[in-house]
Amino acid sequence: MADSADDAAAESSQPPGKEEQRGGEGGGGSEGDAAAAAGGGGAGAGGLTDAQREVLERCLHALRHAENDSHTLAALLLITRLCPANQLDKPTLRRIFEAVGLNLPARLLVTAVKGTDGSGLPQHELLSLGTALLAALSTDPDMASHPQLLTTVPLLLGILANGPVLNQPKQSPDGTAQSADTSNTQCKPASVEKTVGETESSKPKADGGSGANEESSRSSKLDGAMAADCYQVLTAVCALPRGPDQLLSRGAVPALCQAVEQNQTLSRERGLALLSCLLSGKTKDKTWRKHTAELISLLVRLSKDFCQSKDQTRLDMCTRLVQFLPPSGVAVESEDLKGAMRDVWATLRPMMQAKLTPRQIGPILVLSACLLDLYGWEMVGPPKFCCLLVNRACVEVRMGLEEPPGNDLSPELQHTLTGCYRIMEAAIEQACSVGITETPAAPPHSSLSLEQSRQVLRVLEEAFSALMYHLQQVDPSRYGDPFIFATFRALCSWLAEETSCLKEEVTALLPFLINYARSHLQEEQGLSDWMDSMSVSGSGSCAGREALRYLLPALCHLSAEEGPRKVLLSLDTPALLVDFLSRSWTSLKGKSLIVSGRGPSMETACSALLNFTVTEPERVRKDPCFKALEALLTEALPVLVNKPRLQVLAANYCTLGLMMGRLKSAPSGSLEAGQRRFFSATLRFLRGALDSSSSPGPVKVSLSWEESWDEAAELWRLSLQALGGCVRTQPIITTLIREEGWLKHALTMLGQCSTLPDQHTKEALEEALCAMAEQCPVCKQEIRDVMVRSEKGALSSMRNLKKSVGVK
Repeated sequence: MADSADDAAAESSQPPGKEEQRGGEGGGGSEGDAAAAAGGGGAGAGGLTDAQREVLERCLHALRHAENDSHTLAALLLITRLCPANQLDKPTLRRIFEAVGLNLPARLLVTAVKGTDGSGLPQHELLSLGTALLAALSTDPDMASHPQLLTTVPLLLGILANGPVLNQPKQSPDGTAQSADTSNTQCKPASVEKTVGETESSKPKADGGSGANEESSRSSKLDGAMAADCYQVLTAVCALPRGPDQLLSRGAVPALCQAVEQNQTLSRERGLALLSCLLSGKTKDKTWRKHTAELISLLVRLSKDFCQSKDQTRLDMCTRLVQFLPPSGVAVESEDLKGAMRDVWATLRPMMQAKLTPRQIGPILVLSACLLDLYGWEMVGPPKFCCLLVNRACVEVRMGLEEPPGNDLSPELQHTLTGCYRIMEAAIEQACSVGITETPAAPPHSSLSLEQSRQVLRVLEEAFSALMYHLQQVDPSRYGDPFIFATFRALCSWLAEETSCLKEEVTALLPFLINYARSHLQEEQGLSDWMDSMSVSGSGSCAGREALRYLLPALCHLSAEEGPRKVLLSLDTPALLVDFLSRSWTSLKGKSLIVSGRGPSMETACSALLNFTVTEPERVRKDPCFKALEALLTEALPVLVNKPRLQVLAANYCTLGLMMGRLKSAPSGSLEAGQRRFFSATLRFLRGALDSSSSPGPVKVSLSWEESWDEAAELWRLSLQALGGCVRTQPIITTLIREEGWLKHALTMLGQCSTLPDQHTKEALEEALCAMAEQCPVCKQEIRDVMVRSEKGALSSMRNLKKSVGVK
């Protein structure tokens, strides 16, 4: 090797001398044998004779005490000649690996990449020998994770992307060869302008060519053995616990994308497989965000290949294409990609309409589900095809789930059904939004007619009936099964929109749904890795709270109906909801409340608890979980009052606390410290909703409430009504209302301003003021005095309040 080879990849080695350069020539022709000695074969097939063992031990001693690379190569050569690789067991191979080490193959690669003169071996042979040794060494996980092997990863990626010729001799004007530029030792895939097959040096010359051209032509081809060795090393690294991150940080994605684009040797077989590993699991989002342009270009190419392929090949490519679609969480606005996906849908339509076996239709349905995740129904096609897609998905679900109890579903079928679930979830959204989407602005091909939406809902009802039948058979021992989670999630998406159909079946399934959600909440079972690997995006994190999050919208509906509510109460559902709120609040506190976004699941849980509070007052008074809820609200509301992003959650907390407070009996003495803190926060919160600065004009919604007023207005009004109820059951609260300034603020605003935002707001304020007038003589007098003075204000239009305070 040349002296210039002692860079980072071989920093622990001394530059070899001239003796080994000469020896290198002798060893050059045996590079394949040397590689075989280092890694070929399996455990001892027939074993070694005593003579072979003796030679092997002497060779191992020579390897360990080699003074230069020539001695190392000679020892490797002797091992291959006298001890066939297929007769070496794993411990012996390991001893050879340890004796050879990583310095030699690393320096071989570096020397070849730099194109340094004096090695005695052609550049191509240096690369071939170096990659073969690394491939053999990488079969041992300890070697694959060694830092020095990892430093060779960019070199291997460069070989795969660019081909083996990295520094060819340049031709001077007079035809003589010039020395190669060795200033750049890094393999840069982006520097390639032509594929290896397109380079001029790989074409035969009409005149026979010079020796330099012949060498260039011979060494510019990436042969299968070298490509296989490079992929062996990269695959071994990828299999390590931190392997995907190691490859990503060393430029694997752009290099492999270029290898596929250039159609380099084995790139379509092993390069795509390696990229698929990098684009699965937890690294998918990260990879897409970092290398969006390269991956879009790759996906567009694969989409074209898919559309141009023949029938059976196209079926096989469905699964591969799924692996390269971007995750739903990564925004991809590329017009090229959108065009490619439209072409994919155009190719899928006749496939979906053909006669297919269950094994054939599965990959098509999974790909369709992923495309729906990516761009919704916009590109699917005409409504008739949309109906066909939903129908085929529902048929597969019914056929797969309506099996006798005890029949295990194969992993392949589970994967197909998971894709069908996503199609069904998207169909629910589409069918239930028919009245909204049928507008002139809506694309005509993406809208179902009213009759079509009814047909879709009927088909969906049959399929979800099959889901409920399947879940009824699930034993608690299977609560951790990821497929059960996917089935549960799909059913919840339907129940969120539709609880009137199959009401008896839904009610009968409630014990499973609640127990399943409680099990996940208590055990915090994590399923995110599996959901990521299922390729159907939109799963999100599957921590313990996720199961209940999916169920919450249905609970909000079901808790309002008497029959299901009784079942929910028997299952201790309020305690489950309080536990969820407590865990979620603890998690929210751990983040920055200033930048935290909406908490829709917490809001929905509050709505369900509010239903129980309104309809089951005795349960609220006696169930200990509501005492725990009261303590949670007392802690949380003062923190949320000044957090605009969480205003709707604060409104839910405020309403829920006041609705519970109206059920309490009057305290014998003063308010407890916790109650006082809650009511103080409540009064500050409610006072901030309306702005009277425009007096004597109409009252307006304050700027801090404008964004959330559509959602929070009803809660604000309900809170005022509940505040009146609290005043009637606990008159002592009126003292706090006056001390906090709420009454004075409300009377001033109503006395000065002409009108309120709407009639409902007026009624809510009037009810609260009437309660105060009835329970507190001081409040009654204050209200009366302001009414007498402000004959034209909004206060004067409150007839019930006039009666309460004795004003005509």
